[in-house]
Amino acid sequence: MPSDDNLMALKGTKIPVRDLLALFGARRRDDQSVLAISQALKDVGLSTVPSFATCGHGSSVHVVALETVASVDEGSDEEPEEESAPGLLPQHPLRIGDIAAARAGIESLPPTAQLSEATHLMRTKDYSQLPVIDGTTTLCGAVTWGSVARMYEKPGVDRVLANALVDDVPVAEEHQNFFAVLPLVSEKGYVLVRRNDGRFSGIVTSADITERFDATARPFFMVGEIEFLLRKCLGAAIDPEAIKAVQPKKAERQTGKISDLMFGEYVTLLDGQQTKDALRAKADQNWQALGWTMVNRVQFVYQLDQVRKIRNKIAHFAPEPLEQRFLDELGQFVRIMRQLV
Repeated sequence: MPSDDNLMALKGTKIPVRDLLALFGARRRDDQSVLAISQALKDVGLSTVPSFATCGHGSSVHVVALETVASVDEGSDEEPEEESAPGLLPQHPLRIGDIAAARAGIESLPPTAQLSEATHLMRTKDYSQLPVIDGTTTLCGAVTWGSVARMYEKPGVDRVLANALVDDVPVAEEHQNFFAVLPLVSEKGYVLVRRNDGRFSGIVTSADITERFDATARPFFMVGEIEFLLRKCLGAAIDPEAIKAVQPKKAERQTGKISDLMFGEYVTLLDGQQTKDALRAKADQNWQALGWTMVNRVQFVYQLDQVRKIRNKIAHFAPEPLEQRFLDELGQFVRIMRQLV
C-alpha cells in the first residue's frame, strides 16, 4: 500500500491503469481492489479522470483533486463509457484446453502394470476408463470396463493388461476448438487432452462437458431473467421522459423505451446517490413511482450495479467459468425481482 506522500506525488500526473493497480499490489480490478484504491485516493483528496474503475484496462488516467471530479460530473455533457452492448458475442474461441478437467492432470498406468492394478484403480476411484502410457508421451491404449468384459468373453486369451486394451483412444490437442471436439466426446464418452509438448494433461468426459455448459449457460439465463423482470417492473411505472433522461444524448438513442436501456442506465434510473443533481432528483421520482416501500433502495441499487458488473464479465465469454460468489449474487437478485413482479 503506497503512503499518503506517494499518492500525493501523483497529483497532476497521468498514469496507466495497470501501473495504478500495481502500486496497490493488484493485477486486476475487482470489488476489493477498486474499493481499496478509491478509498485511499479519497483519503488524500484525490481521484482519477476518467474513473480508473470503469475505463479500459489499457487506458491511462489523470490523477486530480477530488473537487475537480465533482465539478466535472456536474457540468459535463460527455457520455459515460458504454458498457458491453446487449447480445455481445464471444470474443475468443473456446478451446478444449480451457476446460478445467483438461488441465487437472491424468492418472495412468505403464504397459508393464498388472491387469488387477488397473481394475482395482478403476473400482476405487470410480473411473470408467484408464489410459496406459509408456513414459510421458507414448499412448499404448486404454482400459475400459467394456474392454475388460470383451477380453473375458474370448476363450483362450491370457488375462493380462495388454489384452484388455482398446487402441482407438480419443485424443485431442489442448489448442483444438472446444466445439470441434464435442462429437468425439459424445461418441466415446471421453477424450484425452495432450499438451503442445506431447504430454497428457487431463481427461475430459461427458460429465465435464455437462458441468461446463451448466456453469456457462446458467449466468446468461439468470441475467436474462433479471433484465426481463426489471423491464417489466420499470417499464410499467416509469415515464418515457424519465427514461430518455438516462439515455445518451444522441437523437437515435433517446427513445424513451425501457427495452433500449443497458444495465448501467437501469442503475442511473434509480440511483439516489449519484453526483448529478438533475439525475438524482429524477431517480428519486422514479423510485417513488415504483412504490416499493418494503425494499431498501440503497441495497437494491447496489445489488443492481453488481449485476451490471457480472453481466459485463459473462458478456465476454471468458474461458474460466464464473466464480460461485457471482452466481450467488445473481441468484439473490433473481429472487428479489421475482418477489417484486
